[in-house]
Amino acid sequence: MMRRVAAALYDGLLLAAVLFFSAFLFLIVFGSAVAPPKRYFFQIYLLAVMGAYFVWFWTHGGQTLAMKTWKIQVVAVHGTMTPALAIARYLLAAAGLGFFGAGWWWMLFDREHLPLHDRLTGTRVIAVVPD
Repeated sequence: MMRRVAAALYDGLLLAAVLFFSAFLFLIVFGSAVAPPKRYFFQIYLLAVMGAYFVWFWTHGGQTLAMKTWKIQVVAVHGTMTPALAIARYLLAAAGLGFFGAGWWWMLFDREHLPLHDRLTGTRVIAVVPD
């Protein structure tokens, strides 16, 4: 569980850089994002950028850059990690985080110590054995 937390913190740092660059591009194209219509589009855009980051890495090897560093990997219990499964995992994880981290607190009470999004999508985070 500590590897997961460390990888999540590290991914947060990496995502900060990605989101900073993405916000810069958005502001170049659309200008200010303060007014309500643009602000909502900007927020959805940033959520989509984060989703693209996770979905890409989970479907191309099962590891984000931080997960490679901490030697953990996301796997689907019943087959391969499809884009639809990765998107569902991302959306459920984001929703669980949005509800005061309830989806993540779930793993403290789960018998296999799985967060709610892994329990619902049939995915697991496993330790990668070095070659």
